[in-house]
Amino acid sequence: MGQTTITLNCDMGESYGAWKMGSDEKVMPYINMANIACGFHASDPEIMSQTIDLALKHHVKIGAHPSYPDIAGFGRRSMVFEPQQLSNLLIYQIGAIKALCESKNSELKYVKPHGALYNDMQTDHRIFEAVIDAVSCFRVPLMTLASQQDDEKLEIADRFDVPLLFEAFIDRAYLANGLLAPRTIEGSVLTHRDDILSQLKQIVDYQRVTTLDGFIIPIEADTICVHGDNDDSIQLIQEISTFLKGKSNR
Repeated sequence: MGQTTITLNCDMGESYGAWKMGSDEKVMPYINMANIACGFHASDPEIMSQTIDLALKHHVKIGAHPSYPDIAGFGRRSMVFEPQQLSNLLIYQIGAIKALCESKNSELKYVKPHGALYNDMQTDHRIFEAVIDAVSCFRVPLMTLASQQDDEKLEIADRFDVPLLFEAFIDRAYLANGLLAPRTIEGSVLTHRDDILSQLKQIVDYQRVTTLDGFIIPIEADTICVHGDNDDSIQLIQEISTFLKGKSNR
C-alpha cells in the first residue's frame, strides 16, 4: 500500500522588473506547487504572468503568495492593520493572480502568505482569521505551518469553510513551541546539505523534528517547502524530489 504523497513547494516569481531573484526555470521541473509572489513584496504583472506560464509548462499547481505591502523589506517586516484592512490587501493580491490564471485558462489552487505575514498568523488568531476571511472568497485551501495546528485555528478554518494544507520546512530551524526560529538567530537557516536532508528524512519518516534548542516535536506535513536561489540548492532540490517520489511509490 503506497504512502500519502508529500508534495514539494517553492516560492517563485520573486524577481521585480529588471532585478532577478531565484532560478525559477531550473527549479520548476522538480516541484509540485509554485507559491507565486503577488506584487507586494516582490514581482510585477509581467513576472507573475511569466511564472504562471512556466508553472503550466511543467504541470505545477499555482498558489498565490501574498504579503504585507513591503517591497523594501521583502515582506519580512511585521506591519499593523485592522483585520478588514488586512483582508482587503490579501483579496487584492490573490484576485490579481487568480485573474492572470484565468486569462490563461488555468486555476489558482491555494494561498500561502509570505514572510512576516506567514509568521504573524501563526501566533495571532486575529491575523489568522483575517487571512482565512480573505482566502474564503476564492474557495481554495490555505497553506500554514504544520507544527502550529491548534484547536482555535482549526475552528476558524472550519467556520469559514477553508481547507488547510500543512507545511514543513527542511532548511529552517524550529523552536520548541513549533515556530520557525527567527532569521536573526544563529543557526535559524540550514545551509549544509547533510543537515537539510537529515531534517527532511526526520519529518517524512518519523513525523517529527529536532528543534534548535534540542527538543523533539511532532510534525505531520502535507507539503515540504524548499528554496532554490543558487546552483547548489537546485541540485539539492533534485535530490529531495527524488527522495519524495521514492516514498510515494512504495
